[in-house]
Amino acid sequence: MKIGSLSFLLLMLGMKSLLAQQEGSHQEIIQLSKDKWQWMAEKNIVLLDSLFDEKSMFVHMGGSWGKQQELQVIESGGIWYKKADIHSVSVNVIGNTAILLNRIDLLAVVGGNEVSNPFMVTEVYIRQKNAWKLGSLSFTKLVVNAN
Repeated sequence: MKIGSLSFLLLMLGMKSLLAQQEGSHQEIIQLSKDKWQWMAEKNIVLLDSLFDEKSMFVHMGGSWGKQQELQVIESGGIWYKKADIHSVSVNVIGNTAILLNRIDLLAVVGGNEVSNPFMVTEVYIRQKNAWKLGSLSFTKLVVNAN
């Protein structure tokens, strides 16, 4: 009976440790996402370049492209992500992959015009060599009810 109780105790401690690690990963991803929005607003290409994986993909209302084009669009001001008001966030960690969903209102300048749109943004992060890299960023425009 003592072996069974000890095994159960060790199992519970292991589960608690795993849950604590996952919670830490969740908070790390949430902070990284917030930092990303700030870096995009600041057009900080150096930090974004280190965050974006070489094979990362970006999906916008006007098309999709890879890392280099996204960095060029940000640097040139083709899209200036002025401010992302985050209304909700959720994170799901699956192995070395984290999927973050943000419901945001994005104030941006696109083609010289200031626009504000509600989006659900999907961010996919991959853990590589003890660091998270952004693998995908996708914007889905939300329909707002006039109620």
